[in-house]
Parts: sequence; structure tokens; C-alpha cells
Amino acid sequence: MSIELHKLHNKMSWLIAYFDALWVLTLDAAPWLVLGLVIGGLFKSLIPTAFLHKHLTKPGLGSIVKAAILGAPLPLCSCGVIPAAMGLRQAGASKPATTSFLVSTPETGVDSISISYAMLGPFMAIIRPFAALFSAMLTGLLVLFFDKDNVVKTEPVKSCCGGGEAKEKASVQKSSVFAEAIEGVHYAFDDLLQSILKWLVIGLLFAAAVQAFVPEDWLLRWGDSWMAMVVMLFVGIPMYVCATGSTPIAAGFLMAGISPGAVLVYLLAGPATNMATLGVVKEQMGLRTMWLYLSGIIFSALLMGVVANVFADYFNVHASASHAHEMLPFWLQLLSFVVLFIYSVKPLFRNKPTTDCCSE
Repeated sequence: MSIELHKLHNKMSWLIAYFDALWVLTLDAAPWLVLGLVIGGLFKSLIPTAFLHKHLTKPGLGSIVKAAILGAPLPLCSCGVIPAAMGLRQAGASKPATTSFLVSTPETGVDSISISYAMLGPFMAIIRPFAALFSAMLTGLLVLFFDKDNVVKTEPVKSCCGGGEAKEKASVQKSSVFAEAIEGVHYAFDDLLQSILKWLVIGLLFAAAVQAFVPEDWLLRWGDSWMAMVVMLFVGIPMYVCATGSTPIAAGFLMAGISPGAVLVYLLAGPATNMATLGVVKEQMGLRTMWLYLSGIIFSALLMGVVANVFADYFNVHASASHAHEMLPFWLQLLSFVVLFIYSVKPLFRNKPTTDCCSE
């Protein structure tokens, strides 16, 4: 009887650890996902189509570089960047530009650079954004060269009522910028969220399992060997972690003896992707783009890890003794989660649309 109780206790401990990790990750992700939805909606509604066609739709290095630079300063995590990138894509950006934006945005940001300087030192604070831009441009180039279907074919929305298109044009011309912004945010929370919701949930479930069941000691035992970079790569890819949130973890790894190159691999691969990102990329841009996206992140992370180890010999690379996490307020996390939950279940309570859209 005592053996059965012990087994039950172990199972309950595992479940508690898993759901605790899932809750913490969900709260961490919620505000950034809300921010990403807002940015995605604003991209869709406010950025002029002519601007996108001029800068981000033409296949070539120029649009890839511009997308990488556009995303680099934004403080979005690997989940929050998904709606922003999909809004950019649906607004007319090419696949190479979209993937470049999708990589550079979560890997670095103005907030993560400052905390990197404080906790990882000036060397890591400098090489981290440089590596993020390199990773984004390399990934975009891979998509450009090996996935020719990179043009978004947009068609005007047709009304089932006569004269509807002319009325819609007149309405758009009269609407203010504020009204267009509100309309874009509504679109993001109503439509964009539903298109990525399934993979967001799958990604968070998987990331919670990694965080709850992969012991930190197993990572630290690899030290500064080349295998440390490979281990960090395969641990970081499925995890959900933002650029800022990953910095204290990276500081702990660095102080424990893991090489700067392996730490950089974690800082690139961890924020850049997770199961949710891969699922959305596959669903929205195709299986080939997903593999090219993943290949670009893997190759660039390992290459920049090697570069970091080479140059680290000439610098005094060390982490700050501070382990302070810059956490968002709990009330903001909880409020963001409630908003996302309401919009996620909202379609379940919608009435079925009538067949005649012109009925009085």
C-alpha cells in the first residue's frame, strides 16, 4: 500500500511541476502576445501597401535587410512575434522578408541589449544583436534562394451586394487613422489570433514539459566542449523564452562554466523559435519554408557560437553577479491572459452568419 502511495505521490509531483511551469510560461507569454497582436493589427491596417511593395515585397537582399532592421528593436518574444509577422505577411511582405523579421525580432531588442550588458558583460551585449541580424538575413536568404513561392497574391475583398466595393472605398477614405488602427487591432484579436491559436497552445504545452522535466544539471555538465553548443541548440529550439527573459538564465549558464559560444547559441535558438513558431510558419508559409527557417537558425547559431568562442579569448567575458529578473507586474500578466482567453473562446459563442449579407 505504501509503495502505491509513493508512486501516486511521484505522479502528483510531476503533474504539479508541469502545470506550474505551464502557468508561469503562459503568464510570461500573455503580455508579449497581446503586444504582438496589437503590432500585427497595426501593420495590417496602417502600413501603406505601397510602402510594403516598395521595401518588403521585392525578392532580394534589400527587403531581407530592411525586415531584419525593422524587427530588431521591437521587444517581442517568440510567441509575440508570430502575430506581428503574420500581419506583416498578410499586408504584402514576401516570405524572405517575413522570415527575416520573424528571426530578428525575438532574438534581440532594445530591452534585451541593456539587460545583456548588465548581466553578461559588454562583449555579449555587442555580439548578441550582431548575431541576431546575421541569423535573420541568412534565414531570409535561404528562403529566397530555395523557396521561389515568395510573392503574396492579394485579391480585393468583393462584396455580395451591388456597389459594395465603391461604398467600402469611400468609407476607407473618410475613416481616420485612429479608426483604422482600432479596426486593425480588432482584426488581430478576432481573426489573426484564431489562425495561430492551435500552435500557440501546442508550443506552450511542449515548452512547459521541457522546462519541468529537463534538469539544469544535465545542461551544465557539458561545460565548454563543442557538444555544449549542440545541447544548447536542441534545448533552446523547442522552448518558449523571450530575449529578455532568457538573459538571466544565460548568465547562470555562463557563470556555471558553459562557454560564451554555447550561451550565445542558447540566446539565439531559444527566443527565435519554439513549437508554436514552427507550426505557424508551416501552416501559413509552407513546409519548405519551415525547414529553411529552422535550418537558418541552426546554422547561424552554431556559426556565431564558434565566432563568439574565438573572440571571447580576447575579452574578459563574465556574467554579472546580479540575478534579478525584470518581471512584468502580475496584474498585467493576468489581465493579458484573461483578454486572450476571452478572444480565444469568443468564436464558440458566435451566431452563425446569415446567407444574405444585404438583408435589412
